[in-house]
Amino acid sequence: MRLLTTVAALRCFLNKHRWINQQTESDDLALEGMINWHPTAIGLVPTMGNLHEGHFSLITRSRQENSTVIVSIFVNPLQFGPNEDFARYPRTLEQDCKLCEQAGVDAVFAPDPEEMGINQNNIQESPVTQVIPPSAMISGLCGLSRPGHFQGVATIVTKLLNLVQPDRAYFGQKDGQQLAIIKKLVTDLNLPVEIVACPIVREASGLALSSRNQYLTAQEKQQAATLYRGLQQAQVAFQKGLRDRHQLLTAVQQELAKVSTVAVEYIELVEPNTLMSLNQITEEGMLAIAARLGSTRLIDNIILRDRQPIIAIDGPAGAGKSTVARQVAANLGLVYLDTGAMYRAMTWLVLERGIAIDDECAIAELANQCLIELTPSSDLKSPVRVWIDGNDVTQAIRSLAVTSQVSAIAAQSAVREALVKQQQIWGRKGGLVAEGRDIGTHVFPDAEIKIFLTASVGERARRRLQDFQKQGQPTVSLEQLEKDIAERDWKDSTRKVSPLQKAPDAIELSTDGLSISDVTEQIVNYYEQCFSQ
Repeated sequence: MRLLTTVAALRCFLNKHRWINQQTESDDLALEGMINWHPTAIGLVPTMGNLHEGHFSLITRSRQENSTVIVSIFVNPLQFGPNEDFARYPRTLEQDCKLCEQAGVDAVFAPDPEEMGINQNNIQESPVTQVIPPSAMISGLCGLSRPGHFQGVATIVTKLLNLVQPDRAYFGQKDGQQLAIIKKLVTDLNLPVEIVACPIVREASGLALSSRNQYLTAQEKQQAATLYRGLQQAQVAFQKGLRDRHQLLTAVQQELAKVSTVAVEYIELVEPNTLMSLNQITEEGMLAIAARLGSTRLIDNIILRDRQPIIAIDGPAGAGKSTVARQVAANLGLVYLDTGAMYRAMTWLVLERGIAIDDECAIAELANQCLIELTPSSDLKSPVRVWIDGNDVTQAIRSLAVTSQVSAIAAQSAVREALVKQQQIWGRKGGLVAEGRDIGTHVFPDAEIKIFLTASVGERARRRLQDFQKQGQPTVSLEQLEKDIAERDWKDSTRKVSPLQKAPDAIELSTDGLSISDVTEQIVNYYEQCFSQ
């Protein structure tokens, strides 16, 4: 691991690591002697140091999804007010670097304020160009008591994203206002980075982890746990059907009133992405709180969603995801969202138009202009009919030509961005079963149930051969199918955009030796156990 303290050193490091020589020698992949240069996926975890388990959950996620992981450690003067704790904010760089090395971080970028263009001797009048988020997003919640804070956050985050130019940047949900502002910043400035939101990590008491927790005495830590208990009371009320702002806020207030030392700054219900105040939750709301114990300021939040559950089924090609997902949806009366068919339809259109598979610019144009529709069908074998630009391609997308190219098309970032947006719109109301290779990790990371279906290469090749024979497709040898599937596994798991990964909270289920009915029954039983209450 490298410790970098200057922009010049960071750029040198990134130039050397942005492209890697990737050689595969496995006979199973039939890629002997193949040497290619591949762009690495770079993940950035911005921090202010004094790292704790909350930070390491972000680092772990980044390590799973990227070839290179950069952690920035910078106590940002611009986001501290005149009477805030900038001078005493804990700085533990040596210890942080040791922990980062143990966690598999490739480099720590730890510049001083001057290196970031900030005059530390005159912070409030620093001549650095500022990034100012929309006033409606920074005037409420923490913005009320911390004027200038989010301008400072937005300015430094923008500088870090510009310096590192990561594929993904990781932020915790604990500061929900900051997360929403950064997502808005990235969208409005067209920054080519995916912002990945990670769940809040809590102490056993429920207290959200924070570097400022160390300011608390043991007694204050116990008292601080009332913040989460208050949010939990609101969640219980929400689950019982309460949607009204006043009733939900009252549930929190009643719990916090039990601890007199907690001075509440605000309790607010807002839309999680726009931060606009909500009187009633129709889809989802963020219940956020800020309070003080002594001189220590703490924040916390929960997301309340008014939707039916989502079942996300991921796994490698040929593991039986599509068939299982269709049957699970039918058995539970849920909607089957055939995301794989969407990528196949896109691939069919690319081939139909005669566009080269590697012409990513032309394919990007096509992905953002075409219209894909999924409609219910009475055909049990094809419960969803697939249309693209008015063409019914339900059967055509299952051809060998489409199958052989769909992974390459799905790996292109513009295609995935266009289709994921549609999928997430369909998912707002929930009540669906979706399958693919990044449904639980990327498309619906908040899915209530996540299943990772897998099977041996030999088993999947045998199933694929049977499918081709039933469909009257040209005969392909079992050996060739095994090589094709193994190569596709490698491509899917190493691709730069949303690689195939098992979500940490997914249930893994091997389908070797199991019938479709067996697998379906296990998932349905698990669903019913989860929601039996």
